[in-house]
Amino acid sequence: MKTIFDIKAPEFIVRRDFIKQLAAAATAAWMTGEPRMLRASPLQHPQAKADACILLWMAGGMAAPETFDPKRYVPFEKGLEVSKMLSTFPAIDTPVDGLKICQGLENIAQVMDRATLIRSAVQPDLGSILHSRHQYHWHTGYVPPQTVACPHIGSWMAKVLGPRNSVMPAFVNVGQRLEGVGESEELKAFTTAGFFGSEYGPMNLPYPEEAAASVKPPKGMDGGRFSNRDKLFRKLLDQAPERDFMSDYQQQSMIRSMDNAYRLLSSKEREAFDISLEPKESYANYDTGRFGRGCLLARRLVEAGVRFVEVTTEYVPFFQWDTHKDGHTTVDALHKEIDLPIATLVRDLEDRGLLERTLVIVASEFSRDAIMEGKPGSNAGDQATFKVDRLEEMKHYGLHRHFTGGTSVVMFGGGTKKGFVYGETADERPLIAVKNPVTVMDLHATIMTAMGISPKTEYTIEGRPFYVTEDGQGKAVAELFA
Repeated sequence: MKTIFDIKAPEFIVRRDFIKQLAAAATAAWMTGEPRMLRASPLQHPQAKADACILLWMAGGMAAPETFDPKRYVPFEKGLEVSKMLSTFPAIDTPVDGLKICQGLENIAQVMDRATLIRSAVQPDLGSILHSRHQYHWHTGYVPPQTVACPHIGSWMAKVLGPRNSVMPAFVNVGQRLEGVGESEELKAFTTAGFFGSEYGPMNLPYPEEAAASVKPPKGMDGGRFSNRDKLFRKLLDQAPERDFMSDYQQQSMIRSMDNAYRLLSSKEREAFDISLEPKESYANYDTGRFGRGCLLARRLVEAGVRFVEVTTEYVPFFQWDTHKDGHTTVDALHKEIDLPIATLVRDLEDRGLLERTLVIVASEFSRDAIMEGKPGSNAGDQATFKVDRLEEMKHYGLHRHFTGGTSVVMFGGGTKKGFVYGETADERPLIAVKNPVTVMDLHATIMTAMGISPKTEYTIEGRPFYVTEDGQGKAVAELFA
């Protein structure tokens, strides 16, 4: 059997080809074998500070100097040397003394007194900077290639903690299409429960406004017909040829996932998926686009008992935060899309008494820089669309390179401190983390600790231990908690 371990990634590889290999190998590892997932040893889990988690994913590389870590503002001027360009937005005040973020995030600025801001998140040097590899790493905690299909962090929470409400799915993924948009294979590689099985995977809702339709029986089908169709489907599944390629564990996991879906479609809780039921004034505060409506759906789902929700601005190559051109103009539009919904989400959770027990995370796979690819010392090839020494047109203005040396992550609620800044990046280029760097592994340990999961949690897969943080070595950043 071919495993992910057999795939050799050269220094530069077309990311679509790489991820096709990765997804194929992951599928092979998932569909074959007889995984025995037993807790290797009893663990003392930390006391949970949060019951639910919402990940707001800025897909494509959110530039910290244009969002949560403003540097020296340099306005557009024809002929300006690119090497002198740092932040393309001026800094604005927040209610926290000395804390500033970028213009365009005025609503988020007003809730930063509820936030912990990490300014020193760092990513490893993986050679050529592939979104596929860094997104896989951030969401699973493991750098590909791996010998098994690694579970998404939402699947870890679903597996270890179980559902908060037995009717509702434990893990919902909002806003990302997995079919027909650019590199869909890369998203499928990590937006799964991996070796945990189907029941712990995400319910995918690409369009928040259509979520209600996904939890309703087909039109014209009453309860009896719906029940009969469910029974028939199970019979067909039992006889399907694919059954021969699945372990008993995976077969049972798929059946349990069908049970979960059947309960949801028969429940009153499914109204949480219908954002059209939201009062008009409240709806308007979220209605800035698909991401904003996704934030509204996330709030409603958490209220109804969903454990983990990811809402994404959607990853499509050269789109949204993947700013290889027109960087400043694109980010200005993104500010308008995310600012009010994120601030409204925080306030709504707070008003409902849910914020303290809900960990809200704003994150991205890496930051961006005007002239540096990767970080100092990296041999990563420059992938910027525009490679000019001086600004000649507005489309040159913005941060086009991938930067892994210093990235911002924002956390609200979930037992984290309020109005707190952790870590620091240099004031002048290179904008690397110069104080309290936080790795992806330790960031995951922090998130899991907040949720009441030990970073050393392990399961046996194919005869070997597999940990929620790499080798069980992740250490939570204790200073972030109140």
